[in-house]
Amino acid sequence: MNYIFLLYTNLPSPQRRSDGKTILKEYLDLFFTFIKLGVLTFGGGYAMIPVVERELIKKKAWTDMDEVMNYYTIAQVTPGIIAVNLSTFIGYKRKGSPGGALATIGFVLPGVTFITIIALCLRSFADIPAVQHAFTGIRVAVGALILDTVIKMVKGVFKNGKSLALYIIAFALSFGWNVSPVLLVVASGLTGLLVFRPRVKSKEENK
Repeated sequence: MNYIFLLYTNLPSPQRRSDGKTILKEYLDLFFTFIKLGVLTFGGGYAMIPVVERELIKKKAWTDMDEVMNYYTIAQVTPGIIAVNLSTFIGYKRKGSPGGALATIGFVLPGVTFITIIALCLRSFADIPAVQHAFTGIRVAVGALILDTVIKMVKGVFKNGKSLALYIIAFALSFGWNVSPVLLVVASGLTGLLVFRPRVKSKEENK
C-alpha cells in the first residue's frame, strides 16, 4: 500500500548511483542500519525520533529533521505502523522500491524475532518479578523519549501565530472532544492549504 502511495506523492526521488561495485554495499548498509533502528526502538513511532536523529541525520546524513517530520505527517494518514512507514519512505528515498523493501524488512525483523521468542515463553516470562520491574523502568524511559520528541516537534511547529492557533484548536478537539486523529490530520491539512499558502500579489501590488 505504501508503494502505491509513493507513486502519487512528491517525495524526494530515489538517490541512485551508477557504480555497480558499490551498490551491494549500499543495500547492505541500508538494511543493517534499519535492523539497528529496529533493535534500538522502544515505545512506538514517536519514541524512535531521537534514535532516527542520531543514526539517520547525524551519523548517516540521509535526511534532516524537517523531512522526517514530513514523513511522520504522511505516515499518520497512510495505513500501517508509523515507524514501519517511516522506514519505507526513507528506504525508498535512498534506493527506490528495493531500498524501501529492505529498510522495512530490516526494521521489522528484530521486533518480530523478539516478539516470537517472548510469545513462546510468555506465561513463565511475564510472571518473573525481575522482568516486571524491568518493564516498569522501560515504560519510564519510553515516556522520557516521547516527551523529548514532543519538545522537538513543538519547536519546529510554532513558526507564527497561525501555527499556534491551529495547534491549540487541534489539541482542544483531541483532548476535550476526543475527535478522531484521522479527521484532525485531514482537517489540519486542508486548513494549512488555505492559511499557509503564499499570498498571490495582485497586479496593482506588483507595480
